[in-house]
Formats: sequence, C-alpha cells, structure tokens
Amino acid sequence: MIFLLQGRVIGVDERMTDRTLDTETVLKMGRIIKLSDDMAEVIVDEGVVIDMAMVREYHEWIQNNLSNSCRLLINKTHPYAYSFDAQKEIANLDQIRAMAVVVYNRISEVTTRDLVAFPRAHEWNIQIFDSRHDALLWLEGQKDS
Repeated sequence: MIFLLQGRVIGVDERMTDRTLDTETVLKMGRIIKLSDDMAEVIVDEGVVIDMAMVREYHEWIQNNLSNSCRLLINKTHPYAYSFDAQKEIANLDQIRAMAVVVYNRISEVTTRDLVAFPRAHEWNIQIFDSRHDALLWLEGQKDS
C-alpha cells in the first residue's frame, strides 16, 4: 500500500506489495505465495492456532510445489499461535534451506525467537528481520550457500 499526501508518496507499507505475477495458494492456516521455483512467502491468518493438520498441509504444499532446496519468507503480518505438537514439527523438513521471518513489532520478534529456540531434530537456518526487503536480500544470498 502506498501512502500519499497531497499527491506525493510519503510511505510504503512493505507488508502489502504487488504480487499479481506470483501464484497464491490458500491453506487452512493462511496463504502461501510462490515467488519462484525455490522460494515462497507464507502469511498466516490473524488469530489462527496452527495445529498438526495445518502443519501437514503446509509441509505437503512445500514438498509438492517447491524445489528440493527451498527458501521461505515468513511474513508475520498477523498474530497467531501454535499447538505444542505443531511447534515441534513446523518446518521440520530437510528440503528447507533457509527461512527469513519478517516481524513488525516486539511481540512478534519475541515469539519468533522462542519458536527458534524450541528443541527440534532439524536445525533451522533462520534470521529475523524488520524489513521484507532485507529478508528477501538475505534469502537471495542463501540460494547457493
């Protein structure tokens, strides 16, 4: 969304960009926008509690729609939560090379850091950003790393 004041651009909301060329899929937990063959943006709907059925659907989408070494942009535009089992299993796929999480407030940052610290079998390559642009730049650098 672009903000105008007397016809001049005074700001851009990075959470909303023109994605008309990208493929968008609606899942139970929210939506996934396929940005390329190996990268997708995930936006969870407001107030969702992600459970194991949603995790399975999400993982299935990744496995069926992205390359074998993929990157994810998690755009936390809304508050949401996880069941305990979902916390353990979310993004626990060898196929995921890197994840960048965009947060827009301190609460989202803290809850994301708590999720990252959660013990899991598959160690994540993950960074937290306050800018979608910076997150995409980092993910681009992870393509061949």
